[in-house]
Amino acid sequence: MSLVLGLDLGGSSIKAGAVDVVAGHVVGPLDSVPTPPHAIPGDVQQALATLIARFPQCTGRIGLAFPAVIKAGVACTAANVDHSWIGTDAARILSAAAGRPGIVVNDADAAGVAEMHVGAGRGEHGLVMLLTFGTGIGTALFVDGRLVPNSELGHMEVGGREAEQQASARVRTVEHLGWPAWCERVNRVLAAYDALLWPDLFIIAGGVSERWEEFGGLLKARARIVPAALRQTAGVVGAALYAAAQVTR
Repeated sequence: MSLVLGLDLGGSSIKAGAVDVVAGHVVGPLDSVPTPPHAIPGDVQQALATLIARFPQCTGRIGLAFPAVIKAGVACTAANVDHSWIGTDAARILSAAAGRPGIVVNDADAAGVAEMHVGAGRGEHGLVMLLTFGTGIGTALFVDGRLVPNSELGHMEVGGREAEQQASARVRTVEHLGWPAWCERVNRVLAAYDALLWPDLFIIAGGVSERWEEFGGLLKARARIVPAALRQTAGVVGAALYAAAQVTR
């Protein structure tokens, strides 16, 4: 069994798991630590080191799903982490925390990699768009199974406002929106993506996907819409799969 450690940095916690990258699933339970307040680089590095030390069975490269545009390991934006991350070599910080090479990937892209390999997107062709609904809206695009990285279309304007400012899961909670009202907003966002990209499939991911049975039937789009299959493990699994793929290049 080939185990790779995958980590997923979220707004409230950092999750980690040992991933069998051949089978594409977590072996054993996930572990987590709270995301440090303000999530500045030094504090995040210490939190990562704490988590990594709990997985002595994973000795090779490590993958981290990170909430930012990532270019050659460097964070070019900062979402739900301190803005001091912008221009910071996130891969170097991960590697220092682990004492061995670390690979960093955009968090929505990581979730998409997992879903395309072993989840709802497996075997799908054409253009697949994964959306993660959480504090914001993350997006991942795949063309015939190949990742188009760092799409960040949650920031696209829909009706004069950023998509994530009107239809994220956080907005639903803060504005006390019921499922019908929230899905009406999500449907406007999906229609905008439909008109721009003409995807063949939308995959709905993020914590909200755990409640798919309550709202899934209210979503409408030209493209097919399905829930993510891996739910809370998608970022961890995708980060590990992404890191494993870099080793072989």
